[in-house]
Amino acid sequence: MADSSSTTTTPASIAELTRLPAHVLASRIRSREIGCEELVRATLGAIERWNPHVNAIVTLTAEQAIADARAADAALARGEPCGILHGVPVGIKDNTPVAGVRTTYGAKLHEHHVAPADDEIVRRLRAAGAIVIGKTNTPEFACGGNTVNEVFGATRNPWDTRLSAAGSTGGGACALACGMIGIAQGTDFGGSLRMPGAFCGVSGIRATAGLVPPDGPEMPWDFGSVQGPMARSALDIALALDAMRGWNAGSPISVVPPWSSAAELVRDARDLADLRIAFVRDIANIGVDPEIEAGCRRATLALRDRGATVEEIGFDLSDGCDAYVTLRGQWYVTRYVDYLDRTEVFGPNVRANIRMGLEYSLRDVARAEAKRREHWERWGRFFDRFDLLATPTAAVLPFPVEQNHPTEIAGRVLTTYIDWAAPTFLVSLVALVAAQVPAGLAKNGMPIGLQLIGRRLAEPTVLAAAKFVEEMQPLPTPTLLRNGTAA
Repeated sequence: MADSSSTTTTPASIAELTRLPAHVLASRIRSREIGCEELVRATLGAIERWNPHVNAIVTLTAEQAIADARAADAALARGEPCGILHGVPVGIKDNTPVAGVRTTYGAKLHEHHVAPADDEIVRRLRAAGAIVIGKTNTPEFACGGNTVNEVFGATRNPWDTRLSAAGSTGGGACALACGMIGIAQGTDFGGSLRMPGAFCGVSGIRATAGLVPPDGPEMPWDFGSVQGPMARSALDIALALDAMRGWNAGSPISVVPPWSSAAELVRDARDLADLRIAFVRDIANIGVDPEIEAGCRRATLALRDRGATVEEIGFDLSDGCDAYVTLRGQWYVTRYVDYLDRTEVFGPNVRANIRMGLEYSLRDVARAEAKRREHWERWGRFFDRFDLLATPTAAVLPFPVEQNHPTEIAGRVLTTYIDWAAPTFLVSLVALVAAQVPAGLAKNGMPIGLQLIGRRLAEPTVLAAAKFVEEMQPLPTPTLLRNGTAA
């Protein structure tokens, strides 16, 4: 076994080690090829090297992480059973409490807040052996498609630091791409795990609502915002889901899946025989960058070589956009009900969502719910014919980090700041499973993301397909790490 106290690891070996998939790291730790402390120290070296360029990790828990790693090494030395993520460094989004650690929610309102206890999902990751390395950046209260806030500033894209990492789990996605963590915990309402994955060239999943502990205690019956993982491979996502999922007596929507281990099913998948996949170029009818469309179509059609039946179809869900925006407004009003008379304490994105929500009537909400029911039925008919829908995750390539959101798609002007997220939020509308997987690079060297959508509790099927996309569309190392300097 490598000397876990060594501090002589070279920059090249740090980069090679810390960008290994989490399942490989966990395996090498269990076989004692590497030590937990060795890995944590290498991870801290990667953070020291790359984080000043991208601002992905905003609060570092280095001393505690080293102490936890030493304890993890000692447990292995004693022959004690270890969890499935034993020794793997994880980043926790800064809207998720970690005991004794500054947790700001990206908000000036909570700039100096220190969480008194771990969130349930953090407890589960620790129980699986994961080591918390720090907090990752998020826009204020995870509201926004660009990861920037008044407390810590902007997170930049590791493929081109002049560009956005998207949001709201932009810090986690960027940190993964740079090898600063092995797993990123995040949240997804309108696409906050999927969009940053597409922009930064990593994978993420919006899992079935109730499969993992809910996002905060404010709305226990909420199917809109979910917690989940991002990682550098689909198998890592499945492994993290196995650690995060499970019955939660404190949640009224908690579900237990019909499968025992997503990781085993994804690992054992040898082909996609009998899987029926539909490719749809633009489910939101907002336009798609031609390079993204071509890359996603190419990646989906290539799955025929793994046994899948692939058919390109039309499937226009754009009439659900207004319904989602209405229900999103209701969600913000409900979540921040104690602040309705003092919305000035929030930044422009949160404030606008609350005020927009207050403008809707009960009649508007009822109509939105009726449209959501209609979409659920429409998806049911789709799944009578197909197992998965493949479509671009993001319709645009990364935009300048100074912008709050893109203003047009392929020459088509957008009307609101959330329009560009329709390809992901239309899936959130009906709470389906959706994974983001890298699908190659555009001509400008930026990643392209493919979204794979499946039925509720179909995570293993979705992730198995994602695994084969990764194998057939591998990405190089991000530009920042290859060049050794920011753009």
